[in-house]
Amino acid sequence: MIDLRSDTVTKPTQAMRDAMAVAEVGDDVYGEDPTVIRLQELAAKMLGKEAGLFVVSGTMGNQVAIMTHTQRGDELITEAESHIFYYEVGDIAALSGVQARQVPGKRGIMDPDDVNHAIRDSSNIHFPRTSLIALENTHNRGGGKVWPIEYVREIAGIAHERGIAVHMDGARIFNASVASGIAPDVWASYADSVMFCLSKGLCAPVGSMLVGSRDFIDRARKNRKRLGGGLRQAGILAAAGIVALETMVDRLAEDHANAKLLADELARLGYGSDPAEAETNMAMVDVSVSGKDALSFVQLVKEKGVLCNAVTPTTVRLVTHHDVTTQQCREAVQAFKSLL
Repeated sequence: MIDLRSDTVTKPTQAMRDAMAVAEVGDDVYGEDPTVIRLQELAAKMLGKEAGLFVVSGTMGNQVAIMTHTQRGDELITEAESHIFYYEVGDIAALSGVQARQVPGKRGIMDPDDVNHAIRDSSNIHFPRTSLIALENTHNRGGGKVWPIEYVREIAGIAHERGIAVHMDGARIFNASVASGIAPDVWASYADSVMFCLSKGLCAPVGSMLVGSRDFIDRARKNRKRLGGGLRQAGILAAAGIVALETMVDRLAEDHANAKLLADELARLGYGSDPAEAETNMAMVDVSVSGKDALSFVQLVKEKGVLCNAVTPTTVRLVTHHDVTTQQCREAVQAFKSLL
């Protein structure tokens, strides 16, 4: 099967498996796992932050950040279809007791003026306190959209002027960096905390990183423990993360080229695919031309050997990654062609 459902399906490389087999370990809850310590230091350095924290998933990283930045009864501002609102099981409310103020964006990108208007007047006794603004870069439901850096800069300025923290859900921040040419530490410089995944395009089997100031990470570590994320000999997992950061970032450009190929070829066939919107490793494809709704189309194309996901009643999402070759992308195009 040609698996274009997500970059979460990537398998660890042989170098990762080898590193895991010989990883030096200790008890990470005691802060004694040398491989975890090395990974956390590497992640923090790459994003220009003081400290890092290894967590088991992107969702845990985002939620630990929210718990650390906010107090119960607060409000955070996030784009209406952001991952932390759309895909994290209501954790903002369930775990932190915080409500989300949804700001509709264009392909996941909020207008800075809209964000500014959404901030609550803290002097009004009726309003919750706005304590956090969350940005997602790249934006998942926006089809891998990269934020305009000037928007990030402006929103961060608005937030910090009013004493509001900024968290970046950078699950795919290295995709954003490779696509834009803007270094990860530049993106991260506008946020008080950043979460990024090791287990998507970077191919590690498990794990994400949360980075920020040393004080923030010290407080976040307790919230990680509160969520059951205190790991023991986690260096076995962290070893794969180190290989991911050292060897798998630059090759993301190959995934971006393959996504662009899919978008180009499917648009040529008549599918609703805008090649200009395939900025990173995702192509969003309107399959209406096939006469099928997206869910039905997903089942039919599976019979042709291609796996993908429906994201709206008419749209499927194709995600390229390390385990899908250019030739397989061309074969996927032929499968789509056969359904016209």
